[in-house]
Amino acid sequence: MKEDLSLKRDFFLINRIADKDLDFTRIFGNVNPVYLEIGSGRGEFIVAKSRQNLQINFLGIDVKDKRIKTILRKLDLQENSNVRLLRLFVDQNLERIIPAASLERIYILHPDPWPKRKHHKNRLIQDLFLDVLSRLLIPSGDIMISTDHREYAWWIKGIFAGREDFCLES
Repeated sequence: MKEDLSLKRDFFLINRIADKDLDFTRIFGNVNPVYLEIGSGRGEFIVAKSRQNLQINFLGIDVKDKRIKTILRKLDLQENSNVRLLRLFVDQNLERIIPAASLERIYILHPDPWPKRKHHKNRLIQDLFLDVLSRLLIPSGDIMISTDHREYAWWIKGIFAGREDFCLES
């Protein structure tokens, strides 16, 4: 029997967005800090992290509808009431939707490494994108990135090392 996701979709999914800031107080119903996960994938991280940190609001973004549906199946209305999902292609236009200085933390877990040199221009971690993320974070906010691709890890460290608005920690 197929699970009816309509109730979860109505609760967890932010369906309509315009080119204006999201109102996190209205969306979450509180003024708790907001953590963003870019590329929520199958949802293991956001589901577990939100259950461990009920005092934090989590916004998960993914571009693929199939991934959003997979995450919805894992979310529980009581245990994950601090999660909202947004189906969105993530690029520099993110700051047209998310208010400036509104995020305490951004998670980027295993972004596509685009290993071929000719494809490096497609990598998510680029200076222009980090400019946007810098504006979205509160002054003491941080970005947590993980990758199991050694060459991409060095690339990411190099990008951050050349910036004055971020402090690189291992």
